[in-house]
Amino acid sequence: MRKAIKYPLYLLGFLVLLLLATFIGISVFFPNVGPPPVMTVEITDAKVERGHYLAHHVMLCMDCHATRDWTLFAGPPIPGTEGGGGDVFDQEFGFPGRFVAPNITPYKLADWTDGEIFHAITSGVNKDGRALFPIMPWHLYSRLSEEDIRAVIAYLRILSPIESNPPASKADFPVSLILKTMPEKPNLKPRPPRNNIIDYGRYMTTASGCIDCHTRHEKGKFVGEPYAGGMEFKLPGGSVVRSANLTPHETGLGSWTRDQFVERFKAYDVSTFTPFEVKPGEFQTIMPWSMYAGMERYDLEAIYEYLTSLDPVDNPVVLFD
Repeated sequence: MRKAIKYPLYLLGFLVLLLLATFIGISVFFPNVGPPPVMTVEITDAKVERGHYLAHHVMLCMDCHATRDWTLFAGPPIPGTEGGGGDVFDQEFGFPGRFVAPNITPYKLADWTDGEIFHAITSGVNKDGRALFPIMPWHLYSRLSEEDIRAVIAYLRILSPIESNPPASKADFPVSLILKTMPEKPNLKPRPPRNNIIDYGRYMTTASGCIDCHTRHEKGKFVGEPYAGGMEFKLPGGSVVRSANLTPHETGLGSWTRDQFVERFKAYDVSTFTPFEVKPGEFQTIMPWSMYAGMERYDLEAIYEYLTSLDPVDNPVVLFD
């Protein structure tokens, strides 16, 4: 009888020790991506211009690192908050924690080295060694060119400081522990030539982060077919918006022409479109149309060519309810 009780207790004790050792090991040894690189980014007009384009219209740094006005269609950034942080992605939106975009103007980044900013953008680890939840798409930026990342850093350096102090992000357990294991060393690649439209389109699609919203994922991991849409985003008031299927199936982009695709974006250009008020329960989207609308026409065409080169996925999506 004693043996029958003793062995399960030994097993339970062993499992507790194993879990404790795992917890300590992850807490102490992760993230494990090495130190930030030692680098100095030269600030030139060309770099700043490229960085402005990427940060505003492709990588959308200025969209997430702002405060968005969700009373208006597509939640445009409140003027004057761009770069100051404050956008919140929390349990109400379906995230495993409360993740707040930090201030990325010189008010907060003045004491960061260029290498530390580069490290955060491409490896998902901030100056203090804390892992960044992949709502910050470092896992995509890690596959861009070093030249483009340097351009973004050059642009961030010349921003006017915004004195804002958004609260720190906090992941729910056990994601808070798993998060430490997510960062990876970057796998930077050169930007393909523009005349290689499929490869160039793949690069721009990666830089734009399309796969993150247009692929179902749970707790930071993809669980759906790439670009097939269906990812749910809960909105204040209880409505749900879902990402569209971007594959060339008839339930996605199958019937879209290249011009239709491009004009869908250009319809929201800030020079011609004024965001309108959206009342609770009315159709709303998290798609930052006004930012993407500033993308060069050729870049949008290249994204279309890449997306329509993918295998079609049959996945009808109810966009809003």
